[in-house]
Amino acid sequence: MYKDALFDELRQIEREVVEGERQLAVQEARVIEMKKQRQDITTAQAELEMMRCNQRRREQDRQRLLCLLQP
Repeated sequence: MYKDALFDELRQIEREVVEGERQLAVQEARVIEMKKQRQDITTAQAELEMMRCNQRRREQDRQRLLCLLQP
């Protein structure tokens, strides 16, 4: 039962990692486009950094779960 719960949590975090990568790509493209248009990117860049930090946490959670599932 314990492993079933871990697998469920791992499946959820995997979905979040994939979605996070997609969102990062969108935000990175937004920052690049704003730079090309010579717009102020301060807010967009700060949001991107926050998103990267969140993504690192998700990836760490995924690694933690994978370690717990090791035989």
